[in-house]
Amino acid sequence: MSTPFSTSSAPLTPGPSSPRPSVIQLAIKEKAALYAAYIPLFTDGGVFIPTARDYKLGDDVYVLLTLPEDPQRYPVAGKVAWVTPAKAAGNRTQGVGIRFPADDKSKQLKLKIEEILGAHLASDRPTQTI
Repeated sequence: MSTPFSTSSAPLTPGPSSPRPSVIQLAIKEKAALYAAYIPLFTDGGVFIPTARDYKLGDDVYVLLTLPEDPQRYPVAGKVAWVTPAKAAGNRTQGVGIRFPADDKSKQLKLKIEEILGAHLASDRPTQTI
């Protein structure tokens, strides 16, 4: 059985005084997984990424996002705006919420995600964040 999404991450080479941003590849394979990962509460959109790696609020993260039935990878230079720690209440998946930047590419990505999800956005099913 395949998983509804897959992730992988690797650190980028940091500059002399910058922290170590990382690159995360997130391939979301099913609409239900996209619904669970998408964070519409962030003004510019965002996604939840399951990961055991420790991140802090405000950390820079570069995400290469693949959406269901779309071979294109969407690059997002986001920031950690949500952290679900290990052993969180309610058996929540450990990971981070990445806030999309306020730029045109991210606005287009947010619109594309919301177009894919359509009526699912109004659902009251639980997600990985709220």
